[in-house]
Amino acid sequence: MVGASASGKSTFARQHFLPTEVISSDLCRAMVSDDAQNQAASKDAFEVLHHVARRELRRVGDSYTGVVDATSIQPEDRKGLVQIAREHDCPAVAVVLDMPLNVCLERNQKREDHHPHDPMIRNQHGLLRRQLKHLKRDGFHKVYTISSPEEAGAAVVERIPLWTDRFDEHGPFDIIGDVHGCYDELTALMEKLGYHVDREKHTARHPEGRKIIFVGDLVDRGPGSDRVLAMNIVQGLKAHCVVGNHEDKLLRKLRGRDVKVSHGLASTLEQLDARDEEFRQNVEEFLNWLPHHLRLDDGNLVVAHAGIKQEYQGRTSRRVRGFCLYGETTGESDEYGLPVRANWAADYRGEPAVVYGHTPVLQPVWLNNTINIDTGAVFGGKLTALRYPERELVSVPAGQSYYEPAKPIQPAHAAMGNSRPAHLLDVNDVTGKQIISTTLDGNITIREKNTAAALEVMSRYAFDPRLLAYIPPTISPCETSRREGYLEHPDEALPYYRENGVTQIICEEKHMGYRGIILATRDDAIVAERFGIEGYPLGACYSRTGRGFFIDPEMGRQFLTRTREALQKAGIWDELDTRWLILDAEIMPWSYKAHRLIRSQYAAVGAAAQNSLGAEIDLLRQTTGRGLDTGTALDTALENAQSRLVTIERYRQAYANYCWPVNSINDVKLAPFHVLASEGKAHTDEDHGWHMTVGSRLAQADPLLFKATDYRRLDLEVGNPDEIISWWEQMTKDGGEGMVVKPLAFVPRNPEGRLVQPAVKCRGKEYLRIIYGPEYDRPDQLGRLRRRSLNTKRALAIREFALGLEGLDRFVNQEPLYRVHQCAFAVLALESEPVDQRL
Repeated sequence: MVGASASGKSTFARQHFLPTEVISSDLCRAMVSDDAQNQAASKDAFEVLHHVARRELRRVGDSYTGVVDATSIQPEDRKGLVQIAREHDCPAVAVVLDMPLNVCLERNQKREDHHPHDPMIRNQHGLLRRQLKHLKRDGFHKVYTISSPEEAGAAVVERIPLWTDRFDEHGPFDIIGDVHGCYDELTALMEKLGYHVDREKHTARHPEGRKIIFVGDLVDRGPGSDRVLAMNIVQGLKAHCVVGNHEDKLLRKLRGRDVKVSHGLASTLEQLDARDEEFRQNVEEFLNWLPHHLRLDDGNLVVAHAGIKQEYQGRTSRRVRGFCLYGETTGESDEYGLPVRANWAADYRGEPAVVYGHTPVLQPVWLNNTINIDTGAVFGGKLTALRYPERELVSVPAGQSYYEPAKPIQPAHAAMGNSRPAHLLDVNDVTGKQIISTTLDGNITIREKNTAAALEVMSRYAFDPRLLAYIPPTISPCETSRREGYLEHPDEALPYYRENGVTQIICEEKHMGYRGIILATRDDAIVAERFGIEGYPLGACYSRTGRGFFIDPEMGRQFLTRTREALQKAGIWDELDTRWLILDAEIMPWSYKAHRLIRSQYAAVGAAAQNSLGAEIDLLRQTTGRGLDTGTALDTALENAQSRLVTIERYRQAYANYCWPVNSINDVKLAPFHVLASEGKAHTDEDHGWHMTVGSRLAQADPLLFKATDYRRLDLEVGNPDEIISWWEQMTKDGGEGMVVKPLAFVPRNPEGRLVQPAVKCRGKEYLRIIYGPEYDRPDQLGRLRRRSLNTKRALAIREFALGLEGLDRFVNQEPLYRVHQCAFAVLALESEPVDQRL
């Protein structure tokens, strides 16, 4: 606001802006001196005002409109405010209340509080009048002048989004990389994407209403820059385009500026010279209105020619425009004399996906939710499109090389100034305190002591850590049961989800084995291509701690071969159009991996207890046989020993149910319950019913190796939970471990949008003897165990779930493997948290 005292600035601000948007100089004076009219406190007051303005613009960003309610008559006062706007890449707008002097004086006299002297108002009014015509020179984006009370009363403030903001456009989009005049390749790519292209009229229409977005550099170097421009002009609102550095240079040339005709500009000018004047005027108008970046899909997608930092998104200034056109350089030059690019994408932590081009790369690679899709079509490479929101890459090869590049096209990591290969892992990635940004659960902090523990575990692996694309999360038990004789029961497992607003659930049989992650391959070359590692042509199978699963290498090869063949027989390779799959499964028997543990811990306890109790019972019986009249004490001791022996037998039978000899691969059982990912897709958008169906198909394809998991679905609003409870009781009575209860949706959220437990386990009464001890269900023991706390375990399960899916997303989006490994390593680190292992 600009105007003399009593011109109505505060009244105007109250009428048109929120109280939280207005920063008043009078209020700042009151804050520092308890007197809103104390002019002696103005210096301190404006320091406070400027500090608040800077903080609000920095924290709230593009959603914030700051209104400074001060006279701002002096040029130096306005200069300071314009500088704050420039610092934060925001446009500054001046609303000038140029009221008649008599109006200001009359209003001043009517003020009930302390008011300025009339001579001060006269001076302010005269100074403003002398400066009105020069206000635009102060750096304001717009200057609005209101010259009477009537104009002020009729004024309307309309909040218009920046021209970069297209939040209400949700796609689907096809984002096309740098075209550089390759019109034939562009039309071929559009047809491959499903567009109906009319090459004569230069139009393209998609039957499903998809829209095209160009990342800039439509022109120069290629033979059809004029036709590419014609298609953009004709398409109008049916397509979007951001300005590239080549469009910027062409526009300046068309406007008569002195620019150097280089880097293919000559070919574009030659093509435009062959067109009529109307076409050239249309081109100039089209280029003039190109934004430097676009934000679409509620801000979830950002497109900029050379990329854009998080803090520049939704901002507009010369600095932001320059970054969008040229990116960021280090100030150095490479051996070809070209500027070295700063790797801004390596530090990007924003939630919106950023799609860009400018620097050609051999293959697009996702890095921190950013991707460069310029694959050098004009240099003989490919023209690439990213389908959004599918995140699917579609390319067509160039018909020929139209222009010689200044230097060879490089891999994505090198093109961004990063000499580190995408497959290279570094110990520095996983040491010290880690803060990992996840889509599902925000930032997750891994403490230094946990990373140290995980590094100790990982350093002992015989398994190559480059293959660890995913480590599964822990699973929390259900709430402790209040039912007599039970520690866990479906009575508590089912209501948990109902209380969290989840009504559709699935209950899956829980197999007692070892959690195994299977990387299955369709051909022998894919692991080397995707993981950068030789020696694993069939894929891999590893445990929750990242260790290779099979002790016998030959059995491991047979296991992976049978898995590959079952996927082929079931038709899953073709159905998912992939050369690799990651499966989450239970591998049985438990004794295959836990034989030493069973022998040294469980069997030893069972044998010792059986021998000691057997001897005790024999002695008690001998005493009874001698005819000694010991009364009820002897009978009680004998009954107690016999009861404890029965408990020990139950304990021994509990773990025996999950043990059998493994002499060949036919003695192993694999029960898959998640198809986690395939090429280009993490299958978290499919519900658990779909995943169970795939598991059943594999069991039909190879019933000797694969085991179908029994499950039940339930609608908690209308279904009968008694059926689930009866099924669970019978299953656990027959020796089963229990069940895992999950929301039907893979990624579950409550009505407030917060993550709920992705699964809770409800274990059977007899199985829990293995976990808590043979006599855990004695009333005195149950009373103690019921005081167990689940909060830490549940928080751990949520964080590990979010990290696991974050790693999968990074992998399918082809981010560097060290970015994927960061998530897998973090899950291992969290496993060192001090949590009751029996949970």
